[in-house]
Amino acid sequence: MDQFLKVLEDEVQLIALAFMAVVYMLRIRWLLKFPASRENTPSRGDERAGIAYAMVAIAMPWAMESARKHWTKYAEFAVFHLGVAVAIAVTFILPYWPGLIAGPRAVVAIQAVLALAFLAGVSRFVKRCVRPDLRLISSADDYFSIILLDLYLLSAFFATPNRSAWALIAFFGMTTFFLIYVPFSKISHYLYYPFQKYYLGKHLGHRGVYPKQTGSTNMQPVAK
Repeated sequence: MDQFLKVLEDEVQLIALAFMAVVYMLRIRWLLKFPASRENTPSRGDERAGIAYAMVAIAMPWAMESARKHWTKYAEFAVFHLGVAVAIAVTFILPYWPGLIAGPRAVVAIQAVLALAFLAGVSRFVKRCVRPDLRLISSADDYFSIILLDLYLLSAFFATPNRSAWALIAFFGMTTFFLIYVPFSKISHYLYYPFQKYYLGKHLGHRGVYPKQTGSTNMQPVAK
């Protein structure tokens, strides 16, 4: 079992990761074939500033009306994605740098984040099931993906102490599946994030809407 786990943690993960990288490179190559639309209106702002603002706006909840009005939703979103990021980090730490989280405090801290992320994921799943507006826009992949992510967070929670071989096999088994499945699922939405924000920021920066200015309408007179 130890040899099987060692291969699963190392060689199998690297092969699956390479597969994901190849699929992503092909998809990025396809995306780059679509240039940003050309602006035919007079410029009212700075496109580069608009692009930069759009890229980092997700980390500025105070700048988003939806986050200001519904801060608990943003907190749930942040905790869930933080937990997924921590789980991914654990897939590299356990096989290559286990000493980084060998101490009990580090284990408890990581498990706390994973537990909160799991609860946030359960909350998101329940909302998707009970809210009519979310059910209307949800596909089978949405439900399947969030269930898998919740199970992944749970497996990471039990694998983090690095003691149970079965917990580690379950965790790295799910990691292998995710590396192959994610490029073809909606979980890969993060791949499109920089492209979407680039186009949005370029357009709204040109119009003078981005970056947002406190106490200003962001409208500038057009030169005649």
